[in-house]
Amino acid sequence: MREIDITEKCLEFIDLQGPRVSDKFFQLIEIIGEVRIVHANFVKKITNSRFYELRIKAGNEYRVLIFAIDHLNFSECVKAVCLNGFIKRSNKDYVKAIKDAEKILEDYLKNQEL
Repeated sequence: MREIDITEKCLEFIDLQGPRVSDKFFQLIEIIGEVRIVHANFVKKITNSRFYELRIKAGNEYRVLIFAIDHLNFSECVKAVCLNGFIKRSNKDYVKAIKDAEKILEDYLKNQEL
């Protein structure tokens, strides 16, 4: 079992997606909490970053949640923190989303120390 935390920013993004898409996200979040190895269609390491992405396809668009883990290897981690989300239109979208994720993770870690 993995512990999964979801930040406010991430919850806001999920809630904006509509009931069908947000249900899919919550199902996948539950799955990554319970299953050690998840298919690469859903969870993938983001190249040149320390983050992972949880992605679903809705219509002809991908919606992506960025999350961080407490281990170098996803299958070995015991905690994941969903940081933020975005609709993927091009690979350039990742740059801004990763910068936002860095800030959110920094704030999250500060609040955990209190």
